[in-house]
Amino acid sequence: MIRPTGNEPTCTVSEDAEGIDTIISARTRDIGGFNVGRVLPAIGRRMVGPFIFFDHMGPGDFEPGQGLDVRPHPHINLATVTYLFEGEIHHRDSLGSSLAIRPGAINWMTAGRGIVHSERSGDEARARGGRLHGIQLWVALPRKLEEVEPSFRHHPAESIPGRKIDEVEVRVLAGEAYGLRSPVRGLSRLFYVEAKIPRGAELVLPDNYPERAAYVVSGAVVCERAIVRERNMMVFGEGEEIRLRAKEDAHLMLVGGDPLDGPRHVYWNFVSSRPERIEEAKAAWRDHAFPPVPGDEEERIPLPDA
Repeated sequence: MIRPTGNEPTCTVSEDAEGIDTIISARTRDIGGFNVGRVLPAIGRRMVGPFIFFDHMGPGDFEPGQGLDVRPHPHINLATVTYLFEGEIHHRDSLGSSLAIRPGAINWMTAGRGIVHSERSGDEARARGGRLHGIQLWVALPRKLEEVEPSFRHHPAESIPGRKIDEVEVRVLAGEAYGLRSPVRGLSRLFYVEAKIPRGAELVLPDNYPERAAYVVSGAVVCERAIVRERNMMVFGEGEEIRLRAKEDAHLMLVGGDPLDGPRHVYWNFVSSRPERIEEAKAAWRDHAFPPVPGDEEERIPLPDA
């Protein structure tokens, strides 16, 4: 049985649709004056494989002189993954990293024992304004690797492998799928794929991962007796062949992997297998014990009250 989660999904579903376990609709949230669609975590479904957070950023337009301003904030025990379809974000972190991410590239930041970063529009992008559109994910780390040294890796668009499967274009953004291996490697077994399916064409999901999901960025797809439209995520049952057919030109993001080694606790920007570790991180941020972000030291997001 399919269990819609979040806001009412813009989809048509038959109760005997096979394969789909849950449909999750994006819920609107504000980050730094910019609206995102929050998909994971959701009531009834906290994670898909190691993916514990899924935000659809935009699409949204900035007037000239305006831009994104996500002030410095901390993370622990997770990795953040940023991918843009349109626009630009300037990333800075407490390791001294400072660069702009643009469409097609991947930023993978492993927080490990603790990192601070900010995400803003760069000076030139702010001056000209324009559209921002993309996906940001969090990947929870295996328990034995939660406290690794923090790191940041930028992978340019040309380093990301892609191929055509009949009429469908796929890019393997992280992990392995469809006979391709991305240079973006996680700390657990996973896949992250962008797929563009023209109307009438079909794509079969990777079948060698126990947990899988497909998010519709735009367009609409048919899976068994379900018609699922943009801003909805389908989470699938284990072991079944999942075949997606585009009812109209569809842009999808596919995620999945092995289930994590136990539940994770989430508070604000902190994720950990140990609730006491989150309490330590809260105290450290409150007491200004995290390292600063070079070039962005004047502001910070305060610890929320709840």
